[in-house]
This record gives sequence, structure tokens and C-alpha cells, in this order.
Amino acid sequence: MKMSISKNLRRKAFAAAIAFGVVASLVPAAAQAAAPTTVINVGSLYEPQNLDNTAGGGQGVTEALNGNVYEGLFKLNDDGSVSNLLATGYTVSPDGLTYTFKLHSGVKFASGKPLTSADVKFSIEKVIAPDSLSARKSSFGPIASITTPDDLTVVVTLSARSISLIYNLSYVWIFNSTATDFKAHADGTGPYTFTNWVKGSTLTLTRNPSYWGTGAKNGSVVFHYFTDATSLNNALLTKEVDVITSVQSPDALSQFSSSAYKINNGNSTTKLLLAFNDRVAPFNNKLVRQAVTSAIDRKKFLQSVWGNYGQVTGSMVPPKDPWYEDLSGVYPYNPTLAKAELKQAGYPNGFTFRLDTPTYDPHPAAAAFIKAQLALVGITVNINSVTDDQWYNNVYKAHNFVATLQEHVNDRDLVWYGNPNFYWGYNNPAVTKLINASEQVKSQRTQTLDLKKANELIVADAASDWIYLYPQIVVATSNLSGYPLNGLNSQFYAYNIVKA
Repeated sequence: MKMSISKNLRRKAFAAAIAFGVVASLVPAAAQAAAPTTVINVGSLYEPQNLDNTAGGGQGVTEALNGNVYEGLFKLNDDGSVSNLLATGYTVSPDGLTYTFKLHSGVKFASGKPLTSADVKFSIEKVIAPDSLSARKSSFGPIASITTPDDLTVVVTLSARSISLIYNLSYVWIFNSTATDFKAHADGTGPYTFTNWVKGSTLTLTRNPSYWGTGAKNGSVVFHYFTDATSLNNALLTKEVDVITSVQSPDALSQFSSSAYKINNGNSTTKLLLAFNDRVAPFNNKLVRQAVTSAIDRKKFLQSVWGNYGQVTGSMVPPKDPWYEDLSGVYPYNPTLAKAELKQAGYPNGFTFRLDTPTYDPHPAAAAFIKAQLALVGITVNINSVTDDQWYNNVYKAHNFVATLQEHVNDRDLVWYGNPNFYWGYNNPAVTKLINASEQVKSQRTQTLDLKKANELIVADAASDWIYLYPQIVVATSNLSGYPLNGLNSQFYAYNIVKA
């Protein structure tokens, strides 16, 4: 399960990436005219766990519903900038503690209920509620109160400055406050209405004829779900689907080398992590974490899986984040150093640990590679395959693990290393102080400097081993255009897609 905690978990990940993006349209006028009658078939490995992104819906619900069915006050564009969506604009008090938002008038949910400020208040409170599983829940800690002076005005009062508030609000879906059973039904303000979900098979969205903005350029979108990459690729080859949201192996690309297909290499925010439980032995010892990191040849593994695609960044921060810097050289592959570090840490003969491993690609291959690499320095790895439910309950919630593999899909998710209660249990007061302070500054420059310092400390501590940054390879039939190319937070805006 990809943590969309983030683009959080693949299926039960948090955050389950709550992002909004803009898709560039390359659609000729003639195609636009015909679009409302067209069915777009999308192939994906990421079926939702449910339809509520505050209840562990996972990466799949972000992919299918973000921006398509549900919208936010703001949308996160493909370049990482934020622009108005349901909000026409906002003002901020001189002390930076009071934000006043104005809403578009005439906006309705698919059910016909008008959008009001009460829905916005309800939706933000849903994210920060005690039982919320939203990956961005902690980001809204400074919110002291939310009031609704009238139907089109929302006032948010903070207890402390929050320079990222507008950015974080782009992750908040605006729900119909009178709706029920958000896990099984979706009633949004977006360009599509939720039509049907056949679990284990398809999820269908239909063009919303009453959409308040520019309507979708196609008649409907059907997400087809597959459990393995081979079946997904075959579906594109047989024209069962028109586009694959993210190809999982470069070996498959040769199948699509003809003029009938187009291969696109976009930008990704998805990281593959070897996450240690920093609370428990032996990974509560920094030297052990450093030794394991030094013993794994990340570049070799990336090459074996992705060829010339992808990137080893050496940290949690993808290049699209303002505080990115290449830290891949901090712990280069050095098994000799790893052995010395193990000896210094009190493990001259190595040790044995259990690696909880999700069953979908590329985790099994990554686990096997890590096992072989660590065996060379005397460490024995017992691979324990886990289902999504097991990972969610045992690793994420109960913290009952020693080490695990997982994907995190969001941008700007470095902040989780400032939360000692997060599942990996990393606790460095200096990092927490920097991350907390970075949110209360007045300028992006100061925030960037603070978070660069925090990231350097996190990497120096080898808090996790960031194996690689995924590539974002989208493959489609050559007659398709207008689909998103970048994998920012696992979004897949479908409303500009047309067939020639």
C-alpha cells in the first residue's frame, strides 16, 4: 500500500495522499466537441479501500476522486503551486492568525445541495477529528476555531502562525455536511459524479452536467483495477484500457514501443522506504541504522528495477519540494564501513530481524535484494509478507514491527519526522523544533532554510533508508491526450482527457 501519507498507503496509506493537481490540456477544438460522449478507461493497481480520504481510503481513492469528484478550497497544481478553487480568495490578519475565505456562489454538490460555509467547516473538522486517519491531520494543529459568519464566508483562527495553511487546505476535500456513509458513497462538487464501484474490478465516474466550472471533456471515466503489473500491461495491449496511471516496471515498456502507444516520463513524489522502528532494538541505535544504510547499494537496486528511470535522492525530500537537496552521497554503498559500524554498535556478528513486506511490486523484490545485501555484512533478514490490513493495523497503528518496506507518495512529507508518534518513532528534539519553527515563519525562504537543516539532521541520523524516488511513467494509446503526466501525490485528473 503506497503511503499517501502521503501522493498515505497504497490502499490504506495515510494521507492517503490528499492532493489536488492541474492537468495541462492539449486537446484540439474538434475533439473537445465530441468529448462528452467518450468513455475513458483507466488502468491502475491502486483500488481504494473505501471512498473516504479521512478514513484510510488510501492512494486509490486519491487517484480516482481527487479533483474529479471532490474539490477543495484550493487546488495543488502540477508545478507545486496552489491556486483558488472553491474559494474565490482569502485575506489574512496582520498578526497572521486569522484567515477569512470567500466561497464561489452557485456551487452545488452532485446531489443538488448548495455548497455553504457549513460544509467547509464540517470538512476541516472532519480532517482534524480524533478518529480521523488523514495524513495531514497534524498539519492543522494550529487551528483554534472555525466560524461561518454567512453562507459564503469561513473564518479560521489559529493559535500560532501557519505558513503552510493554504497549501495544506488544498488537501482537504469539501464534503456535503448532510451526507452519510462517506466510505461507500461520494457526493462532491467536482466535474464528475460517483456512479458505481464494483469492488475488485471497476470504479465509474460520470460527467457532471451541472458542474459549476468548466465541464469534463469526456462522458465518463472507468478505473479498472488489477492486482499485478503484467495483467495491467496486457489490458493496455488488448485495448481494455486506454491509459496506465503508473507503469511499475521498465521491462514492460518495450511492449509499447510501436506508434500505437505513447510513453511519458513525468515527475514523481513517491519514495520507496526501508522504514526502521526507531523505538526498538536494534534500530534504536543510530550506528545500526547507519550500518544498514551503508550496506545497501541503492543505485544498483534502482538500476535493476527501473533501468535508467528513477532517482536515488538520499532523503525523504523529492526534487519538487522547495527544500530539496541531493543527499545521496551521505551514505554511499560501503559494506566495509557497515561491518565496522556494526562492531562499534555492539553487533560484531550481526543480528537477525523481521522485515514486514507488502506483497505487491516492487516490495518483494526489494526485500529479497535487501536480504542478500545485508547477509554480506552478517545481518539475517526474515521476510514477513503482510497484507494491506496487516500493515495498517500492526505497523501503522500498533507500531508492532522492527522494520518495514513502504511507499510514501506525498510531497512535503518531511514533516512526519518531526512527530515522534508517527509509525517509525523517530525522535530528535532538534528536528522537531526546526520543523515546528518552520511553520511559524513569515517567509518561504526562512521555511526552506529551516527544513533543509532538519532534513540534513534526519539523514545524518539515518532515521530511515530512502531506497529511491520512483519514476512516473504513464503509458497511453496514441489517440489519447490531456491526461496528467506527473505523479504529484498520486493525483490523476481525468477531466481533460479526450480520444482523437
